[in-house]
Amino acid sequence: MPRAAALFVCGMILQLAASAQAPKIPVLGTWKGSSLCTVRPSPCRDEVAFYTITESATTKGVIVWKADKIVDGQRVEMGVLECSYSAPEHTLTCNMPNKGVWELHVSGNRMTGTLKLPDGTLYRKVNVKREP
Repeated sequence: MPRAAALFVCGMILQLAASAQAPKIPVLGTWKGSSLCTVRPSPCRDEVAFYTITESATTKGVIVWKADKIVDGQRVEMGVLECSYSAPEHTLTCNMPNKGVWELHVSGNRMTGTLKLPDGTLYRKVNVKREP
């Protein structure tokens, strides 16, 4: 095989390997950081959050957000939401009917966002980092 062809093939293999490691949708993966309350007093508590974000296995275009909090060093499940991801805006939006809307913005290995109640009140602020 000529040298140029061999280099081309090697380059293609490296590209395929890199694309296999990077998530197709930037929000996919595991994330850990803070979820802080903005309304006090309230039942809300500041938390160390651990999120697992995946594509739905059954519904095309739906993102599944599993939210846990860390209590005494252990993960405690808070719930699972179905969400949508806007690639142009790098934004994950999760609607909780009659409870509020999560809006999370992805920038590289960081994700920040908010939970707003139906009346528009800012209830939580999230700042998480992608886990390896």
